[in-house]
Amino acid sequence: MKNREILKKLFGYLKGSRRYFALSILLAVLTVALTLFVPVLTGLAVDEIAGEGMVNFKGVIDIIAVIIVSSALNAFLQWLMSVINNRVTYSIVRKIRIEAFEKIQKLPLEYIDAHPAGDIVSRVIADVDQFADGLLMGLTQFFSGVMTIAGTLIFMAVINVKIALVVVLVTPLSLFVAAFIAKRTHSMFTLRSETQGEQTAYIDEMTSGKNIVAAFGQEDAVIEKFDEINDRLNAATLRAVFYSSITNPATRFVNSLVYAGVALTGALSIGGGFTVGRLTSFLSYANQYTKPFNEISGVVTELQNALVCAGRIFEIIEEAPERADDESAVKVSLDRGDVEIEHLSFSYDKSKKLIEDFNLSVKKGQRVAIVGPTGCGKTTLINLLMRFYDADSGKICLEGVPIKKMTRENLREGYGMVLQETWLRHGTVKENIAFGKEDATDEEIIAAAKAAHAHSFIKRLPQGYDTVISEGGGMLSQGQKQLLCIARVMLTSPPMLILDEATSSIDTRTEMRIQKAFASLMKGRTSFIVAHRLSTIREADVILVMRDGKIVETGNHKELMAKHGFYEQLYNAGLPNKAAKS
Repeated sequence: MKNREILKKLFGYLKGSRRYFALSILLAVLTVALTLFVPVLTGLAVDEIAGEGMVNFKGVIDIIAVIIVSSALNAFLQWLMSVINNRVTYSIVRKIRIEAFEKIQKLPLEYIDAHPAGDIVSRVIADVDQFADGLLMGLTQFFSGVMTIAGTLIFMAVINVKIALVVVLVTPLSLFVAAFIAKRTHSMFTLRSETQGEQTAYIDEMTSGKNIVAAFGQEDAVIEKFDEINDRLNAATLRAVFYSSITNPATRFVNSLVYAGVALTGALSIGGGFTVGRLTSFLSYANQYTKPFNEISGVVTELQNALVCAGRIFEIIEEAPERADDESAVKVSLDRGDVEIEHLSFSYDKSKKLIEDFNLSVKKGQRVAIVGPTGCGKTTLINLLMRFYDADSGKICLEGVPIKKMTRENLREGYGMVLQETWLRHGTVKENIAFGKEDATDEEIIAAAKAAHAHSFIKRLPQGYDTVISEGGGMLSQGQKQLLCIARVMLTSPPMLILDEATSSIDTRTEMRIQKAFASLMKGRTSFIVAHRLSTIREADVILVMRDGKIVETGNHKELMAKHGFYEQLYNAGLPNKAAKS
């Protein structure tokens, strides 16, 4: 995203804060006016004491009093301007974060799968913070600096046009130096932000998989990889900061030339109405004139970084959301749970075929087990049933209605999902079970936990159902976390179920009880079971054997074993007893 586009979007966010922004500019004008008024008073005070034996003490005291009052008022207005700028900045940041988070909830699963979670988090947190710092500096110093430059030029021109021309002629050199350096630091800050996102993603990945890293003894390799990323981030940061830090001393050198030129020209011009007091005022203006260039050069550097960070977060906000439901989309009653799949084709990479011409008919209450080697399309089929992805061709129908003509909310309300990978959020056990039904009563939550055989271990927790668990389940065992996920589905009691290795992390004894609970839950409900354990497959009404995206065999366990086909090969190889995920 180009800087012009980013700035255009930023001004769009200022619409809701126009009054505060206008007030900030007004305060900037007032503070600059008061700042420029002081050198005039200083010059007058110098002229009151310039002549020998002609010191006007009363005049000097009066001028000093006005200077004190002006300075105090200026300080108050600058404080008020800072408060308003903070309000404007963090109001914009709040809106951007809200939009970014809301967009993440609307993004297709395809985008989430293709981007590391840590990089997305880095954009919403770190990049927005960097952007806020740059924007705040811009609001605080940029406008004040520009007005100070314009104001001092006017005051200097009023005092002495010739000396003012000296200042104006040297000014473009300062601007050229700042622009030259800033233009070359943009790509450096872009590289730094991208590397920072990569580092955040790696830290998140390795932290979440710490037990696997330790189990395989890969600590040293992980540290080595982190050091490599960290070294690249360090190099990118040092390079960006080094080149951007040249701006300030370079502009200071040019500004010193301006000051020296003013001092020399002014000293030679004393007389003929140009007094020492006026020269004093002029030198103060020359100093105030050059100071904003130093500040603006720093602001430009920060703004370059801020624009890079803003561009990264706007990329998420501008990303195309999940395709909206059709205007004609309807809400269908899913009491029966009949599923028809006709000539379905889909692949993640369009150059590599996955599911082709897939057909399936499932009637109400049937338990359909889906088995096959890793990568054959089992989990992909589940993603298509839930419309996490849309099929390339063909259609899936529920109750005779194509799912593309149903609202996604309606479709997903009809399914309850228990996955091999458990997901629990920070909160109480009760809140995690009630995640899909927040208005559930305590009695309903407890009943669901009992049905999932989770009640007994929950009661042993320090605060029972009110025990707070951290993100991911904290110190709970994998089996206990899985039981909570099962209880969450049992509470919602949906008309259809999707169980993707739902009991893979539970011991055999607990699994037997869970299977009984599932048998009760699945009674009269259409169920899709992605499983490898023989116990789960035996109980299925229909087993779909998949290979290379196609159904190669169907039937129950006995029928398939009697065919002596691919299913028998899987069974004899022991694959059905392994917990794997396609």
